[in-house]
Amino acid sequence: MTTMTTTKTTIKEAKAASSDLLKLDDTKISKTLLHVADTLEADTDKILKANAIDLEKMAADDPKRDRLLLTPARLKAIADDIRNVASLPSPLKEIDKRIRPNGLEITRVAVPFGVVGVIFEARPNVTCDVFSLCFKSGNACVLKGGHDADNSNKAIVDSIHQALSDHDINPHVLTLLPSTREAGEAMMTARGLVDVIIPRGGRQLIDSVLSHSTVPVIETGAGVCHTYIDDKADIAVARAIVNNAKTRRVSVCNALDCAIIHSSQLDRLPEICTPLKEHDVAIYADERAFGALFGKYPENLLQRAKLEDFGKEFLSYAMAIKTVDSLDEALGHIAKYGSGHSEAIVTERQSSADTFCRNVDAACVYVNAPTSFSDGAQFGLGAEIGISTQKLHARGPMGLEQLTTYKWIIKGNGQIRP
Repeated sequence: MTTMTTTKTTIKEAKAASSDLLKLDDTKISKTLLHVADTLEADTDKILKANAIDLEKMAADDPKRDRLLLTPARLKAIADDIRNVASLPSPLKEIDKRIRPNGLEITRVAVPFGVVGVIFEARPNVTCDVFSLCFKSGNACVLKGGHDADNSNKAIVDSIHQALSDHDINPHVLTLLPSTREAGEAMMTARGLVDVIIPRGGRQLIDSVLSHSTVPVIETGAGVCHTYIDDKADIAVARAIVNNAKTRRVSVCNALDCAIIHSSQLDRLPEICTPLKEHDVAIYADERAFGALFGKYPENLLQRAKLEDFGKEFLSYAMAIKTVDSLDEALGHIAKYGSGHSEAIVTERQSSADTFCRNVDAACVYVNAPTSFSDGAQFGLGAEIGISTQKLHARGPMGLEQLTTYKWIIKGNGQIRP
């Protein structure tokens, strides 16, 4: 039996398990999720040992290392996110109802997709986020993680399966495929078995899934994020926002990649960048920004920007700076180089904020706040399965509601159409 055939058989088991989920009420689902969270915390040592094996195989300076790294604190945060999801109301509910003149009662109700497939890179936390959101919304999930996190993912799935077994729930509601290219290809061609695929990772992964999948895809992820510092910006606010957006976690998709500064604020640029020195952030500055920073920012961290430094998702302690002479020029730069993920403006002028919010074409648009808030938990969604950068079905952080579609229920008493 070929690898492709074996994987398709595994996916069929997940499809069958999705029907079992429809029989569970929300009380049991929530109770099970709480037990999953407790089990993951109880298995911290086992999971960290598996994670250590993965970390040993990754170079110490690899930007993906921070995504891969698990700690007791991070595992607790993951468990707490699962508890948050458990506490949320079920998204499977009546959306609206109408009575037609002929007496037909037409109701629209939210229902699960069925089977959600996720292909992702070295982020073991994704395993937990995807499972909790899918399980709460009545979906089975099929995961194909990257080989970098294979041991971590297997350990996490083993713990979740144990918790499911404790509640007599079919373990195939969470299916982890081998971390091989062939397994990914099998998922992408499992039309009729997998209802939607959500890729989570860099541009190359997302483009590959979009190009090869015969299953519908929700595009997520690659974040080229900008922060525009307006001529009426509060510099203290700008300094804090730039620092937080860039250095809080550099390997995530909502991290800052390019600061855009109004030319009238160039003399304040060294002040804005001062906190970045503590994190050894490399800056690729255009000519005017380079001139403003030269001699006032560590020489070994300051370079002249090249064209390819704009529109780049750095995923490391590095960023670009672009100087503009107007808000319109800033908007033009974002339109050209942004990825539709998250964009921010720092300004005390309401008209600038309004223009920015109206004209920026992105899933998340911020005024006087950092793009680091682009996260399902921060939006009150409990967790997220990804941040959609497309415009159909879902946009921005995807929580429980975004993992449902709907159907119409029509009730009559013998009416016929003339």
